[in-house]
Amino acid sequence: MTKTDSAIIEMRLGPGRTLRFERPLVTGILNVTPDSFSDGGRFASTDTAVNHALELVKQGADIIDVGGESSRPGAEPVSADDEMARVVPVIRELRRQSSIPISVDTYKSTVAEAALDAGADIINDISALRMDPELATVAAAAHAPVILMHMLGTPRTMQQHPHYENCVEEIVTFFRQRIDYCLKNGIARDKLILDPGIGFGKRLEDNLAILSGLGQFKQFGVPVLVGASRKSFIGLVHAAGSPAGERLGGSIAAAVVAVQNGADMVRVHDVAETVEALKVLGAIAKTS
Repeated sequence: MTKTDSAIIEMRLGPGRTLRFERPLVTGILNVTPDSFSDGGRFASTDTAVNHALELVKQGADIIDVGGESSRPGAEPVSADDEMARVVPVIRELRRQSSIPISVDTYKSTVAEAALDAGADIINDISALRMDPELATVAAAAHAPVILMHMLGTPRTMQQHPHYENCVEEIVTFFRQRIDYCLKNGIARDKLILDPGIGFGKRLEDNLAILSGLGQFKQFGVPVLVGASRKSFIGLVHAAGSPAGERLGGSIAAAVVAVQNGADMVRVHDVAETVEALKVLGAIAKTS
């Protein structure tokens, strides 16, 4: 990660690709799973998945995040072989058709290594390199950026009575420990992105506190990502308790607030609408 003459941070990826943080970046979600909480099963074939990814690129996505295992609350794990069979063909074909930066949403070292070989650039690990110790070795060897996400327990258990004394402070401590772990295992600080894990072992009040207190995560000097899109806390705030696919308004509100409070990246299902909202936000900010 480097600073240009205008102090814009750039994170080097694969050949000819960078993440340039001159504005908030939008990551488009591509779930190639049968059971994800919002769009499970919609993009199960390689052709369907790649076509959707290319549509997200047209809508303004800066990154495509490809996931082959659902991390919804209560989700059962899948084997590395099954996960690779889902994500690797999609990543390979997407890379053939596009130079878009690609992240692979996995906590398994074998899946990450295969995905990087197929053309992925970034490892997005919900466990922050805790579930598979070999993943740090893979990331360090490939000089691949890593997204470190905070989560209590596992997807299967994370929503079973989560509790914090002070959610934001405890996540700050967690990030400090995980960054230290990365540095000791050959992953440079300028390859790290932090995700406080909205909805991953969090109560409603915790999710709201995270969005309000995002500025505290900026102390580490690395980009901060927020993934609040269509999450269940939106349905809890809205009295109607809307289903996942009908939480657009709340998702946009969360993305805008996240950026206002310091997020460098947002991970979303609804790319076009989010891009539009952030452009308006940016235009307003330029007048102040």
